[in-house]
Amino acid sequence: MSIVAVFVKLRRIAKVVIITFSVVQAAFSVYAFMHIGQTELGYFTYDALGVLFLLVLSLIFPASVYHGFRYFKNRITRRFFYYHAALIGLITAITGAYLANEATVVWILVEATTLCASVLIYHEKTKYSLEATWKYIFLCSVGIAFAYMGILFLSISMHHTGSIDLSFVAIAAAASLADPIYLKIAFVFIFIGYSTKMEIFPMHTVGIDANSVAPSPIGALISSAMVNMGFVIVYRMYAALSGTPIFSWMNHILTIAGVLSVLVAAGYMLKAKHNKRMLAYSSLEKAGLVAIALGVGGYGYYAAILLLVLHSFAKSAMFFQMGQLFRVLNTMKLDFSGHYMKFHPAGALVLIVGMFCLLAIPPSGLFITEYMMLKAMVFGNHWVVLVFIVVLLSVVIYAMSVRIMHICFSQPRETTGVLPHEKVHPAETITQFLFFAIVIAMCFYRPPFVDELIVQSVSLIAQMP
Repeated sequence: MSIVAVFVKLRRIAKVVIITFSVVQAAFSVYAFMHIGQTELGYFTYDALGVLFLLVLSLIFPASVYHGFRYFKNRITRRFFYYHAALIGLITAITGAYLANEATVVWILVEATTLCASVLIYHEKTKYSLEATWKYIFLCSVGIAFAYMGILFLSISMHHTGSIDLSFVAIAAAASLADPIYLKIAFVFIFIGYSTKMEIFPMHTVGIDANSVAPSPIGALISSAMVNMGFVIVYRMYAALSGTPIFSWMNHILTIAGVLSVLVAAGYMLKAKHNKRMLAYSSLEKAGLVAIALGVGGYGYYAAILLLVLHSFAKSAMFFQMGQLFRVLNTMKLDFSGHYMKFHPAGALVLIVGMFCLLAIPPSGLFITEYMMLKAMVFGNHWVVLVFIVVLLSVVIYAMSVRIMHICFSQPRETTGVLPHEKVHPAETITQFLFFAIVIAMCFYRPPFVDELIVQSVSLIAQMP
Protein backbone atom coordinates (compact mmCIF):
# COMPACT_ATOMS: atom_id res chain seq x y z
CA MET A 1 0.00 0.00 0.00
CA SER A 2 2.91 2.37 0.68
CA ILE A 3 4.17 1.81 -2.87
CA VAL A 4 0.74 2.56 -4.32
CA ALA A 5 0.48 5.75 -2.27
CA VAL A 6 3.82 6.99 -3.66
CA PHE A 7 3.56 6.12 -7.33
CA VAL A 8 -0.10 6.77 -8.00
CA LYS A 9 -0.12 10.55 -8.37
CA LEU A 10 -3.85 11.02 -7.84
CA ARG A 11 -5.01 12.30 -4.49
CA ARG A 12 -8.32 10.52 -4.73
CA ILE A 13 -6.66 7.14 -5.17
CA ALA A 14 -4.11 7.90 -2.42
CA LYS A 15 -6.99 8.77 -0.09
CA VAL A 16 -8.74 5.52 -0.93
CA VAL A 17 -5.51 3.64 -0.21
CA ILE A 18 -4.95 5.21 3.22
CA ILE A 19 -8.62 4.85 4.21
CA THR A 20 -8.59 1.21 3.10
CA PHE A 21 -5.43 0.65 5.11
CA SER A 22 -7.01 2.16 8.23
CA VAL A 23 -10.01 -0.13 7.83
CA VAL A 24 -7.75 -3.16 7.38
CA GLN A 25 -5.69 -2.13 10.42
CA ALA A 26 -8.83 -1.80 12.54
CA ALA A 27 -10.14 -5.16 11.30
CA PHE A 28 -6.80 -6.76 12.13
CA SER A 29 -6.98 -5.31 15.65
CA VAL A 30 -10.38 -6.94 16.14
CA TYR A 31 -9.02 -10.21 14.72
CA ALA A 32 -6.08 -10.07 17.16
CA PHE A 33 -8.48 -9.43 20.05
CA MET A 34 -10.56 -12.44 19.02
CA HIS A 35 -7.45 -14.66 18.88
CA ILE A 36 -5.55 -13.68 22.04
CA GLY A 37 -2.83 -16.20 22.80
CA GLN A 38 -2.39 -17.25 19.20
CA THR A 39 0.99 -16.95 17.45
CA GLU A 40 1.35 -16.05 13.77
CA LEU A 41 4.42 -16.50 11.56
CA GLY A 42 6.38 -17.69 14.59
CA TYR A 43 7.39 -14.19 15.69
CA PHE A 44 4.08 -12.45 16.48
CA THR A 45 1.81 -13.33 19.38
CA TYR A 46 -1.56 -11.75 20.13
CA ASP A 47 -1.01 -11.23 23.85
CA ALA A 48 -3.11 -8.97 26.08
CA LEU A 49 -0.61 -6.10 26.29
CA GLY A 50 0.01 -5.81 22.56
CA VAL A 51 -3.66 -6.24 21.65
CA LEU A 52 -4.75 -3.55 24.12
CA PHE A 53 -2.48 -0.92 22.58
CA LEU A 54 -3.33 -2.18 19.10
CA LEU A 55 -7.00 -1.47 19.81
CA VAL A 56 -6.08 2.03 21.00
CA LEU A 57 -4.11 2.59 17.80
CA SER A 58 -7.05 1.38 15.69
CA LEU A 59 -9.12 4.26 17.12
CA ILE A 60 -6.48 6.98 16.96
CA PHE A 61 -5.16 6.18 13.48
CA PRO A 62 -8.40 6.89 11.52
CA ALA A 63 -8.72 10.21 13.35
CA SER A 64 -5.13 11.00 12.42
CA VAL A 65 -5.90 10.18 8.77
CA TYR A 66 -8.91 12.50 8.83
CA HIS A 67 -6.96 15.38 10.34
CA GLY A 68 -4.19 14.70 7.85
CA PHE A 69 -6.70 15.31 5.05
CA ARG A 70 -7.66 18.60 6.68
CA TYR A 71 -3.97 19.47 6.99
CA PHE A 72 -3.53 19.02 3.24
CA LYS A 73 -6.79 20.74 2.31
CA ASN A 74 -5.20 23.92 0.93
CA ARG A 75 -1.80 22.45 0.09
CA ILE A 76 -0.92 21.47 -3.46
CA THR A 77 2.20 19.38 -3.04
CA ARG A 78 3.65 16.04 -4.13
CA ARG A 79 4.55 15.47 -0.50
CA PHE A 80 0.95 14.33 0.04
CA PHE A 81 1.90 10.96 -1.44
CA TYR A 82 5.18 10.55 0.44
CA TYR A 83 3.42 11.54 3.66
CA HIS A 84 0.83 8.80 3.40
CA ALA A 85 3.30 6.19 2.17
CA ALA A 86 5.51 6.84 5.21
CA LEU A 87 2.44 6.86 7.45
CA ILE A 88 1.41 3.39 6.26
CA GLY A 89 4.95 2.13 6.88
CA LEU A 90 5.01 3.68 10.35
CA ILE A 91 1.72 2.12 11.45
CA THR A 92 2.73 -1.27 10.05
CA ALA A 93 6.03 -1.21 11.96
CA ILE A 94 4.35 -0.08 15.20
CA THR A 95 1.72 -2.80 14.87
CA GLY A 96 4.44 -5.40 14.40
CA ALA A 97 6.38 -4.11 17.41
CA TYR A 98 3.29 -4.36 19.62
CA LEU A 99 2.92 -8.04 18.79
CA ALA A 100 6.52 -9.21 18.28
CA ASN A 101 7.49 -11.94 20.75
CA GLU A 102 11.25 -11.93 20.13
CA ALA A 103 13.83 -9.30 21.13
CA THR A 104 15.65 -9.14 17.79
CA VAL A 105 12.43 -8.86 15.77
CA VAL A 106 11.37 -5.95 17.96
CA TRP A 107 14.75 -4.31 17.36
CA ILE A 108 14.29 -4.50 13.57
CA LEU A 109 10.76 -3.08 13.71
CA VAL A 110 11.82 -0.20 15.96
CA GLU A 111 14.49 0.75 13.43
CA ALA A 112 11.77 0.72 10.75
CA THR A 113 9.69 3.17 12.79
CA THR A 114 12.68 5.52 12.93
CA LEU A 115 13.05 5.56 9.15
CA CYS A 116 9.34 6.10 8.49
CA ALA A 117 8.93 8.72 11.22
CA SER A 118 11.92 10.73 9.95
CA VAL A 119 10.16 11.20 6.58
CA LEU A 120 7.10 12.53 8.38
CA ILE A 121 9.06 14.80 10.73
CA TYR A 122 10.87 16.39 7.77
CA HIS A 123 7.62 16.86 5.89
CA GLU A 124 7.51 20.68 6.13
CA LYS A 125 11.09 20.95 4.82
CA THR A 126 11.96 23.94 7.00
CA LYS A 127 15.31 24.45 8.69
CA TYR A 128 13.68 23.51 12.00
CA SER A 129 12.24 20.28 10.61
CA LEU A 130 15.60 19.44 9.03
CA GLU A 131 17.35 19.94 12.37
CA ALA A 132 14.72 17.92 14.22
CA THR A 133 14.91 15.12 11.64
CA TRP A 134 18.68 14.79 11.90
CA LYS A 135 18.43 14.85 15.68
CA TYR A 136 15.75 12.18 15.52
CA ILE A 137 17.75 9.94 13.20
CA PHE A 138 20.97 10.42 15.17
CA LEU A 139 19.56 9.91 18.66
CA CYS A 140 17.30 7.04 17.62
CA SER A 141 20.30 5.40 15.92
CA VAL A 142 22.27 5.80 19.13
CA GLY A 143 19.33 4.32 21.00
CA ILE A 144 19.13 1.41 18.59
CA ALA A 145 22.86 0.82 19.09
CA PHE A 146 22.36 0.79 22.88
CA ALA A 147 19.46 -1.62 22.50
CA TYR A 148 21.58 -3.86 20.29
CA MET A 149 24.29 -3.93 22.97
CA GLY A 150 21.65 -4.86 25.50
CA ILE A 151 20.42 -7.72 23.31
CA LEU A 152 24.03 -8.83 22.87
CA PHE A 153 24.62 -9.00 26.65
CA LEU A 154 21.25 -10.71 27.03
CA SER A 155 22.30 -13.28 24.44
CA ILE A 156 25.55 -13.90 26.30
CA SER A 157 23.70 -14.42 29.57
CA MET A 158 21.21 -16.78 27.88
CA HIS A 159 24.05 -18.72 26.24
CA HIS A 160 25.49 -19.47 29.69
CA THR A 161 22.16 -21.08 30.63
CA GLY A 162 22.23 -23.30 27.56
CA SER A 163 19.48 -21.39 25.75
CA ILE A 164 19.88 -19.38 22.53
CA ASP A 165 16.22 -18.43 22.20
CA LEU A 166 15.65 -14.67 22.64
CA SER A 167 11.87 -14.78 22.72
CA PHE A 168 10.47 -13.05 25.78
CA VAL A 169 8.94 -16.31 27.03
CA ALA A 170 12.30 -18.10 26.75
CA ILE A 171 14.09 -15.21 28.45
CA ALA A 172 11.64 -15.35 31.35
CA ALA A 173 12.14 -19.10 31.67
CA ALA A 174 15.94 -19.06 31.61
CA ALA A 175 16.82 -15.66 33.11
CA SER A 176 16.81 -16.90 36.72
CA LEU A 177 19.83 -19.07 35.85
CA ALA A 178 21.75 -16.25 34.13
CA ASP A 179 24.52 -14.11 35.61
CA PRO A 180 22.85 -11.08 37.28
CA ILE A 181 25.68 -8.78 36.18
CA TYR A 182 25.00 -9.52 32.51
CA LEU A 183 21.28 -9.08 33.09
CA LYS A 184 21.81 -5.68 34.72
CA ILE A 185 23.98 -4.48 31.85
CA ALA A 186 21.47 -5.81 29.32
CA PHE A 187 18.51 -4.11 31.01
CA VAL A 188 20.27 -0.75 31.30
CA PHE A 189 21.26 -0.76 27.63
CA ILE A 190 17.81 -1.86 26.50
CA PHE A 191 16.06 0.68 28.71
CA ILE A 192 18.24 3.55 27.51
CA GLY A 193 17.92 2.42 23.91
CA TYR A 194 14.14 2.27 23.84
CA SER A 195 13.71 5.40 25.97
CA THR A 196 14.01 7.26 22.64
CA LYS A 197 10.60 5.83 21.72
CA MET A 198 9.04 5.93 25.17
CA GLU A 199 10.19 9.58 25.40
CA ILE A 200 11.64 9.18 28.85
CA PHE A 201 14.86 10.34 30.47
CA PRO A 202 17.70 10.10 29.44
CA MET A 203 16.88 10.05 25.68
CA HIS A 204 13.76 12.20 25.89
CA THR A 205 14.99 15.13 23.78
CA VAL A 206 14.38 13.25 20.55
CA GLY A 207 10.63 13.22 21.14
CA ILE A 208 10.46 16.88 22.18
CA ASP A 209 11.88 18.15 18.89
CA ALA A 210 9.98 15.63 16.77
CA ASN A 211 6.61 16.54 18.27
CA SER A 212 7.33 20.24 17.88
CA VAL A 213 7.96 20.29 14.12
CA ALA A 214 6.03 17.30 12.75
CA PRO A 215 2.55 17.90 11.31
CA SER A 216 0.03 17.80 14.15
CA PRO A 217 -1.60 14.48 13.08
CA ILE A 218 1.87 12.91 13.16
CA GLY A 219 2.65 14.51 16.52
CA ALA A 220 -0.50 12.82 17.80
CA LEU A 221 0.81 9.41 16.71
CA ILE A 222 4.35 9.99 17.97
CA SER A 223 3.12 11.03 21.42
CA SER A 224 0.65 8.15 21.69
CA ALA A 225 1.33 5.09 19.52
CA MET A 226 5.12 5.52 19.52
CA VAL A 227 5.30 6.14 23.27
CA ASN A 228 3.12 3.09 23.83
CA MET A 229 5.45 1.04 21.62
CA GLY A 230 8.46 2.04 23.71
CA PHE A 231 6.58 1.12 26.87
CA VAL A 232 5.50 -2.28 25.51
CA ILE A 233 9.11 -3.20 24.74
CA VAL A 234 10.48 -2.01 28.09
CA TYR A 235 7.59 -3.69 29.93
CA ARG A 236 8.13 -7.02 28.17
CA MET A 237 11.80 -7.03 29.13
CA TYR A 238 10.98 -5.91 32.67
CA ALA A 239 8.40 -8.70 33.01
CA ALA A 240 10.78 -11.28 31.53
CA LEU A 241 13.45 -10.40 34.08
CA SER A 242 11.06 -9.96 37.02
CA GLY A 243 11.77 -13.47 38.28
CA THR A 244 15.50 -12.78 38.69
CA PRO A 245 17.60 -11.31 41.51
CA ILE A 246 17.78 -7.97 39.67
CA PHE A 247 14.06 -7.28 40.08
CA SER A 248 14.40 -4.71 42.88
CA TRP A 249 17.37 -3.16 41.09
CA MET A 250 15.25 -2.67 37.95
CA ASN A 251 12.60 -0.98 40.10
CA HIS A 252 15.17 1.51 41.36
CA ILE A 253 16.31 2.28 37.81
CA LEU A 254 12.75 2.86 36.63
CA THR A 255 11.88 5.03 39.63
CA ILE A 256 14.98 7.21 39.26
CA ALA A 257 14.44 7.63 35.51
CA GLY A 258 10.77 8.44 36.12
CA VAL A 259 11.46 11.06 38.77
CA LEU A 260 14.11 12.72 36.59
CA SER A 261 11.67 12.72 33.66
CA VAL A 262 8.96 14.46 35.67
CA LEU A 263 11.53 16.91 37.04
CA VAL A 264 12.80 17.83 33.56
CA ALA A 265 9.25 18.09 32.22
CA ALA A 266 8.12 20.37 35.05
CA GLY A 267 11.15 22.62 34.68
CA TYR A 268 10.83 23.04 30.92
CA MET A 269 7.05 23.47 30.99
CA LEU A 270 7.57 26.55 33.16
CA LYS A 271 9.57 28.16 30.35
CA ALA A 272 7.87 26.65 27.30
CA LYS A 273 7.16 29.27 24.64
CA HIS A 274 5.99 26.92 21.90
CA ASN A 275 2.53 25.40 22.13
CA LYS A 276 3.41 21.95 20.77
CA ARG A 277 6.59 21.76 22.85
CA MET A 278 4.41 22.27 25.91
CA LEU A 279 2.44 19.17 24.92
CA ALA A 280 5.68 17.29 24.21
CA TYR A 281 6.93 18.01 27.73
CA SER A 282 3.56 16.82 29.02
CA SER A 283 4.24 13.49 27.27
CA LEU A 284 7.62 13.34 29.02
CA GLU A 285 5.89 13.92 32.36
CA LYS A 286 3.35 11.15 31.73
CA ALA A 287 6.07 8.73 30.60
CA GLY A 288 7.94 9.53 33.80
CA LEU A 289 4.87 8.74 35.88
CA VAL A 290 4.50 5.43 34.05
CA ALA A 291 8.11 4.50 34.87
CA ILE A 292 7.57 5.42 38.52
CA ALA A 293 4.37 3.37 38.64
CA LEU A 294 6.28 0.33 37.39
CA GLY A 295 9.08 0.99 39.85
CA VAL A 296 6.82 1.15 42.91
CA GLY A 297 4.78 -1.90 41.83
CA GLY A 298 1.51 -3.03 43.39
CA TYR A 299 -1.36 -0.90 42.13
CA GLY A 300 1.23 0.89 40.02
CA TYR A 301 1.29 -1.86 37.37
CA TYR A 302 -2.38 -1.47 36.57
CA ALA A 303 -2.12 2.32 36.82
CA ALA A 304 0.81 2.49 34.40
CA ILE A 305 -1.00 0.63 31.62
CA LEU A 306 -4.31 2.43 32.09
CA LEU A 307 -2.53 5.79 32.24
CA LEU A 308 -0.94 5.18 28.84
CA VAL A 309 -4.25 4.12 27.32
CA LEU A 310 -6.05 7.26 28.48
CA HIS A 311 -3.08 9.51 27.77
CA SER A 312 -3.10 8.30 24.17
CA PHE A 313 -6.62 9.61 23.60
CA ALA A 314 -6.18 12.88 25.47
CA LYS A 315 -2.81 13.76 23.95
CA SER A 316 -3.89 12.84 20.41
CA ALA A 317 -6.92 15.11 20.72
CA MET A 318 -4.74 17.98 21.92
CA PHE A 319 -2.31 17.59 19.03
CA PHE A 320 -5.19 17.50 16.54
CA GLN A 321 -6.37 20.76 18.06
CA MET A 322 -2.93 22.31 17.74
CA GLY A 323 -3.24 21.82 13.99
CA GLN A 324 -6.48 23.77 14.01
CA LEU A 325 -4.97 26.43 16.27
CA PHE A 326 -2.20 27.03 13.74
CA ARG A 327 -4.71 27.39 10.92
CA VAL A 328 -6.65 29.98 12.94
CA LEU A 329 -3.86 31.97 14.64
CA ASN A 330 -1.10 31.32 12.10
CA THR A 331 1.43 30.70 14.89
CA MET A 332 2.62 28.11 17.36
CA LYS A 333 4.45 30.60 19.55
CA LEU A 334 2.86 31.21 22.92
CA ASP A 335 3.57 34.95 22.97
CA PHE A 336 1.79 35.42 19.64
CA SER A 337 -1.21 33.31 20.72
CA GLY A 338 -4.35 34.65 22.35
CA HIS A 339 -8.11 35.25 22.09
CA TYR A 340 -8.59 31.75 20.75
CA MET A 341 -12.04 31.56 22.35
CA LYS A 342 -13.03 34.53 20.20
CA PHE A 343 -11.76 33.12 16.91
CA HIS A 344 -12.58 29.40 17.39
CA PRO A 345 -14.79 28.72 20.43
CA ALA A 346 -15.10 24.99 19.81
CA GLY A 347 -11.32 24.68 19.56
CA ALA A 348 -10.79 26.69 22.74
CA LEU A 349 -13.22 24.39 24.54
CA VAL A 350 -11.15 21.41 23.32
CA LEU A 351 -8.03 22.95 24.85
CA ILE A 352 -9.76 23.58 28.18
CA VAL A 353 -11.31 20.10 28.42
CA GLY A 354 -8.03 18.57 27.26
CA MET A 355 -6.17 20.51 29.93
CA PHE A 356 -8.43 19.03 32.63
CA CYS A 357 -7.98 15.55 31.17
CA LEU A 358 -4.17 15.73 30.91
CA LEU A 359 -3.75 17.28 34.35
CA ALA A 360 -5.76 14.42 35.90
CA ILE A 361 -8.40 16.73 37.32
CA PRO A 362 -11.70 14.93 37.97
CA PRO A 363 -13.68 13.75 36.09
CA SER A 364 -10.66 12.82 33.98
CA GLY A 365 -9.91 9.10 33.99
CA LEU A 366 -6.25 10.00 34.45
CA PHE A 367 -7.19 11.05 37.99
CA ILE A 368 -7.87 7.38 38.79
CA THR A 369 -4.51 6.29 37.39
CA GLU A 370 -2.53 8.90 39.31
CA TYR A 371 -4.51 8.19 42.47
CA MET A 372 -3.65 4.49 42.16
CA MET A 373 -0.01 5.36 41.55
CA LEU A 374 0.14 7.56 44.68
CA LYS A 375 -1.66 4.83 46.62
CA ALA A 376 1.01 2.35 45.52
CA MET A 377 3.69 4.75 46.79
CA VAL A 378 2.00 4.95 50.19
CA PHE A 379 1.62 1.18 50.52
CA GLY A 380 5.20 0.69 49.35
CA ASN A 381 6.54 3.32 51.80
CA HIS A 382 8.01 5.41 48.97
CA TRP A 383 7.43 8.62 50.93
CA VAL A 384 10.30 10.64 49.49
CA VAL A 385 9.23 9.86 45.94
CA LEU A 386 5.62 10.63 46.86
CA VAL A 387 6.40 14.10 48.22
CA PHE A 388 8.71 14.91 45.33
CA ILE A 389 6.16 13.86 42.71
CA VAL A 390 3.28 15.75 44.33
CA VAL A 391 5.34 18.94 44.28
CA LEU A 392 6.38 18.43 40.65
CA LEU A 393 2.82 17.64 39.57
CA SER A 394 1.72 20.90 41.16
CA VAL A 395 4.29 22.72 39.03
CA VAL A 396 3.03 20.94 35.91
CA ILE A 397 -0.58 21.88 36.72
CA TYR A 398 0.40 25.52 37.11
CA ALA A 399 2.55 25.63 33.97
CA MET A 400 0.01 24.05 31.63
CA SER A 401 -3.09 25.78 32.99
CA VAL A 402 -1.51 29.23 32.74
CA ARG A 403 -0.52 28.62 29.12
CA ILE A 404 -3.82 27.13 28.01
CA MET A 405 -5.79 29.95 29.62
CA HIS A 406 -3.51 32.52 28.00
CA ILE A 407 -4.10 30.98 24.56
CA CYS A 408 -7.85 30.93 25.04
CA PHE A 409 -8.58 34.24 26.73
CA SER A 410 -5.61 36.61 26.96
CA GLN A 411 -4.33 39.29 24.65
CA PRO A 412 -1.22 38.13 22.71
CA ARG A 413 1.94 39.43 24.38
CA GLU A 414 3.36 40.21 20.95
CA THR A 415 1.83 40.67 17.54
CA THR A 416 3.06 39.41 14.19
CA GLY A 417 0.96 41.84 12.19
CA VAL A 418 -0.73 38.86 10.53
CA LEU A 419 -4.46 38.57 11.14
CA PRO A 420 -6.05 35.17 11.75
CA HIS A 421 -6.68 33.91 8.26
CA GLU A 422 -8.81 30.77 8.35
CA LYS A 423 -12.13 29.73 9.78
CA VAL A 424 -12.27 26.18 11.11
CA HIS A 425 -15.62 24.46 11.14
CA PRO A 426 -16.65 23.30 14.64
CA ALA A 427 -17.41 19.85 13.24
CA GLU A 428 -13.66 19.24 12.95
CA THR A 429 -13.49 19.03 16.73
CA ILE A 430 -15.85 16.04 16.94
CA THR A 431 -13.07 13.45 17.04
CA GLN A 432 -11.38 15.34 19.85
CA PHE A 433 -14.50 15.49 22.00
CA LEU A 434 -15.11 11.78 21.36
CA PHE A 435 -11.62 10.99 22.65
CA PHE A 436 -12.17 13.16 25.72
CA ALA A 437 -15.48 11.37 26.29
CA ILE A 438 -13.55 8.09 26.46
CA VAL A 439 -11.08 9.55 28.97
CA ILE A 440 -13.86 10.95 31.16
CA ALA A 441 -16.04 7.83 30.96
CA MET A 442 -13.07 5.72 32.13
CA CYS A 443 -13.13 7.67 35.39
CA PHE A 444 -16.46 6.03 36.25
CA TYR A 445 -16.59 2.84 34.22
CA ARG A 446 -14.04 0.66 32.49
CA PRO A 447 -15.34 -1.99 30.09
CA PRO A 448 -14.68 -5.50 31.41
CA PHE A 449 -12.55 -6.42 28.40
CA VAL A 450 -10.23 -3.46 29.12
CA ASP A 451 -9.85 -4.53 32.75
CA GLU A 452 -9.24 -8.11 31.66
CA LEU A 453 -6.54 -7.12 29.15
CA ILE A 454 -4.75 -4.99 31.75
CA VAL A 455 -4.96 -7.70 34.42
CA GLN A 456 -3.58 -10.28 31.98
CA SER A 457 -0.73 -7.91 31.13
CA VAL A 458 0.10 -7.39 34.80
CA SER A 459 0.12 -11.15 35.36
CA LEU A 460 3.26 -11.37 33.19
CA ILE A 461 5.26 -10.02 36.13
CA ALA A 462 6.65 -12.88 38.20
CA GLN A 463 7.09 -10.96 41.47
CA MET A 464 4.28 -8.87 42.85
CA PRO A 465 5.49 -6.56 45.66
